[in-house]
Amino acid sequence: MHDSLTPPTISQRPLQRLARFALAALLSLATTTVHAASPEPVAGSGGMVVSAHHLASAIGAEVLRKGGNAVDAAVAVGYALAVVYPQAGNIGGGGFMTLRLADGRTTFLDFREKAPLAATAGLFQDAEGRVIPGLSTDSWKAVAVPGTVLGLETARLRYGTLSRKALMAPSIRLARKGFVLGQGDAGVFAGETQALAKDPAARAIFAPEGRALTKGDRLVQADLARTLSLISSKGPDAFYKGPIGAAIVQASTLGGGILTAEDFARYSVRELKPVECDYRGFHVISAPPPSSGGVAICQTLNILSGYDLSAAGFHSAQEIHYLVEALRRTYVDRNNRLGDPDFVANPLTELLDPAYAAKLRAGIDPERPTPSTELGPAATVREGTNTTQYDVVDGAGNAVSVTYTLNDWFGAHRVAAGTGIVVNNEMDDFTAKPGNPNMYGLVEGSNNAIAPGKTPLSSMSPTILTKDGKVAMVIGSPGGSRIITITLQAIINAVDHGMDIQEAIDAPRIHHQWLPDTVYLEPYALSADTRRLLEARGYRFSDQGQWGIAEGITVGSPRIAPVKRSTGNALSVSAPPLAGATLFGAHDPRGGAGLAVAVQ
Repeated sequence: MHDSLTPPTISQRPLQRLARFALAALLSLATTTVHAASPEPVAGSGGMVVSAHHLASAIGAEVLRKGGNAVDAAVAVGYALAVVYPQAGNIGGGGFMTLRLADGRTTFLDFREKAPLAATAGLFQDAEGRVIPGLSTDSWKAVAVPGTVLGLETARLRYGTLSRKALMAPSIRLARKGFVLGQGDAGVFAGETQALAKDPAARAIFAPEGRALTKGDRLVQADLARTLSLISSKGPDAFYKGPIGAAIVQASTLGGGILTAEDFARYSVRELKPVECDYRGFHVISAPPPSSGGVAICQTLNILSGYDLSAAGFHSAQEIHYLVEALRRTYVDRNNRLGDPDFVANPLTELLDPAYAAKLRAGIDPERPTPSTELGPAATVREGTNTTQYDVVDGAGNAVSVTYTLNDWFGAHRVAAGTGIVVNNEMDDFTAKPGNPNMYGLVEGSNNAIAPGKTPLSSMSPTILTKDGKVAMVIGSPGGSRIITITLQAIINAVDHGMDIQEAIDAPRIHHQWLPDTVYLEPYALSADTRRLLEARGYRFSDQGQWGIAEGITVGSPRIAPVKRSTGNALSVSAPPLAGATLFGAHDPRGGAGLAVAVQ
């Protein structure tokens, strides 16, 4: 790999932009909310990488240019984000990888964190059984056994082509030499400095002299560079059976945590069959338990397949009604019936059966909302929102979608001294006590109770769509329990409303998760008229800021489905914005540091 990374080039295409704005104007006539036209997706033909940080995307693209495949690039991006996106990129956390290989095979790697062997169901309760505030988020007891290092190495060994040394070299170099923070980087540090400054090892790296890092500062991570170098030369054993894991265990012990050397030595990655379903001619490949994401997305799509969302119109009162009613039923099952497959019998056959979806759809009143309290027993869940998503498609047709996490921004806000590793607070994703709502209001059952060696239920939903046997779309996002609705709505926007990948990601979002019985709205998600119509039906709304940072790629065209006029007629898809382009990438503007980078 070269020391210098080739920056992405931006070509100007004024005539095509003019046509695009005209199309956007036409579309706005049929929607309930008018928005500025989205920029064109980034176009290329030799490969595409989209991530939450431009430096990581550039590293992945360089791997593709050097002959690596999509899995090689995904491994390199995973390590790079640990350096340049320390708030959520990680080697101190875990995650999921969905793969669809060029030969048609699909698979899923589960490298999510696991509970330590000393964990108990009452870990975060006092002697009277009351949940101790903050213990599951802001302590060393909140730290689960990390899985990312073994997950990335498993992916490389089974499906990659390049050496670990080659894939890790750019990240080691970035950690050692440092990188200059942009405004998108600095904005996160501004809100986290006070928490980071409480931990001496974290303060030394991310809050020097107790001040927030700002735009123009150079972030050098010498300890992390040494850690990455040791992993590069010795492999995962350096982490799970060697000095790196030992240092994390020591820091945990000194801080009152429960991690042990045996926890690290026993950690393993699971390769699982993805959840798969069909929706309007597309085949959906997504995350199975211990993620709830793929099941919830497929179950919701199965319910919605009985409605003509295109005819209803984007964010019309009728589309929102159908969407919310489907979601409230899906989240009842998500929160009460799913969990770690090594501990829970997940009823996937039932939940994914179109006949089951038809039964749920039959219970939906065409006009009035169903009170959520009528649909199921309440139980609680908590899930951090600050994961990160990245996608890779190579020129041969291999596609990779990865979501991985520390749980909250900077996880537990602690660094294992001498390692440079930010540790997770993933234990907070377990149900601390059934019946107690989490900070996000999610309600979940005992399936997600804490147990030794167990993986907490997740909403992470790295997803791939195919059509006619070829990859059509790769999509995913951070956002805690909202990951499901973010990913779902991007699919609906592309399939039902004919949006291109950038438009599908940019469009304002809504969220409903059964309990609380509230529809959350991003700015401009509904017009005033539409909102009044829905309020008259009995819906309650909560206005919020933007959420999630979705990353997406489409293959063959910026749009995977034709645009529909209000008359129901299909509008022909415009020509790709770059002659010969076959891949189109989009980074969510809700995240300030990310980028889609193409290989031409």
